[in-house]
Amino acid sequence: MTAPAARPRRRRTTNRPATLLAVGRLKPGPERALFEHYAARLRPAPVVVEIPEARGSAAEVRRREGAALLAALPEGCTAVALDLGGPMPDSEAFAALLERWAGAGRPPAFLIGGAEGLDPAVLARSEHRISLGPMTWPHFLVRGMLAEQLYRAQAIRQNHPYHRAWRPG
Repeated sequence: MTAPAARPRRRRTTNRPATLLAVGRLKPGPERALFEHYAARLRPAPVVVEIPEARGSAAEVRRREGAALLAALPEGCTAVALDLGGPMPDSEAFAALLERWAGAGRPPAFLIGGAEGLDPAVLARSEHRISLGPMTWPHFLVRGMLAEQLYRAQAIRQNHPYHRAWRPG
């Protein structure tokens, strides 16, 4: 008798959604519409946790908002700070990161600071930092940009024609 053929090992993946921990309440308007446009296409839909904006000096605001962001981090996630000083992965590299985190069973929790930025404690706790580019973006617009990149990463992983990689030459 021959032994049955071994099944190829499947990567352990999770279907847990990405979490967006963001300072400020996204009010109705174009920024919210942009975010909702892409978030509605994501499977599973992202979990959004809004952290109230703090008052005080810039340092105090960062400290209070940072403490609230850290308190809201889901257990077992990969903490990813959106930070101007982080690396700027292209869309394919971002999709690969998401795939790696999902394969490890640790979906990303993206930390989006308020107008004063992220507290050093948040940056220290984050396992990864990602920048959306060298320009400074309003924190409400960042949500829509991140949702679009999450959708694009999903399209890349599914070989969907939404993503058309542009290459010079």
